[in-house]
Amino acid sequence: MKKKLILAAVSAMSLFALAACGSSSEEIATMKGGKITVQDFYDEAKTDSTNQSLIRQMVVLKVFDEKYGDKVTDDMIDEQFDSYADQYGGSDAFESALESAGYTTKSYREQLKQNLSLQEGLKANMDITDEDLKTAWDSFHPEVEAQIIKVASEDDANDVLDEAKKDDADFGEIAKDKSTDTATAEDGGTIKFDSTSTDVPTEVQTAAFALKDGEISDVISATDTSTYTTSYYVVKMVKNQDKGNDMDKYNDELTEIAQNTLLNDSTFVSSTIGTELQAANVKMKDSDLADLLSDYITAADTEDSTTDSSATDATDSDAATDSTEDSTATSESATDSSAE
Repeated sequence: MKKKLILAAVSAMSLFALAACGSSSEEIATMKGGKITVQDFYDEAKTDSTNQSLIRQMVVLKVFDEKYGDKVTDDMIDEQFDSYADQYGGSDAFESALESAGYTTKSYREQLKQNLSLQEGLKANMDITDEDLKTAWDSFHPEVEAQIIKVASEDDANDVLDEAKKDDADFGEIAKDKSTDTATAEDGGTIKFDSTSTDVPTEVQTAAFALKDGEISDVISATDTSTYTTSYYVVKMVKNQDKGNDMDKYNDELTEIAQNTLLNDSTFVSSTIGTELQAANVKMKDSDLADLLSDYITAADTEDSTTDSSATDATDSDAATDSTEDSTATSESATDSSAE
């Protein structure tokens, strides 16, 4: 999650919180000839698309937190919080950004818990099949150890590559001196990752996995889709490994890939959310917001209809097979009778 995503909904959340507090007749402001009440504010705020998205989010997260929140541990929250803090350059800078956006550390951790509850709830509704695991296997590469150098420009990367390919070059020392990747530079660019890792861009992973031990890549460019900035990498493979033919050895990793595939499948996510909203008997009491969750409910109903149709087709197919087998048996019996 990048900075703009972490803080995107805060202003809308603050507005909605104001509308939710106090009685509907409580006055927010007065002036000659008039006043603005909490109800006036709510009536205006609820029609805003940003606030409507926030209400949807609040309902969905509340439902999943109530049902799946006990699956979320403090360690899971700590790991995600620390990961986001690293993107801000450390906990002090991150906590300052949260404070500026209206969060406290406690309230933001609660937000993380709700988000993780949603993720756990989605996973609980997954049915990972052998076919899903086989599909994950096709794109999977086991953990490798490599050294990376990250720089800001292609010219810098070409200079690094020329220096790294000299006979007496020490790739680790070059990484310490030139790499802008603060997480790895101090350790000579050393990093371990597999194809499920999120710390290394996909473009870098793909190039690295094709290298033999001791081999150095060409310059690799990778663009961050959230900031639209491009970084350039040079990679040296330390220890690569072939995945072999034993899928069972990597079952946990393959399951994670299959789960992430479904988490990125909007049809699965929408239908699952709709199913959970129906199970929780969610009712939108404001008539102006009555259809706010209808797309989720429609997705769930469509999925149920498709599943029922598939089950019916399978039953009909089985019945047809049984009928054919019965007809064949009857025919064989009649043939035996004629022979006698």
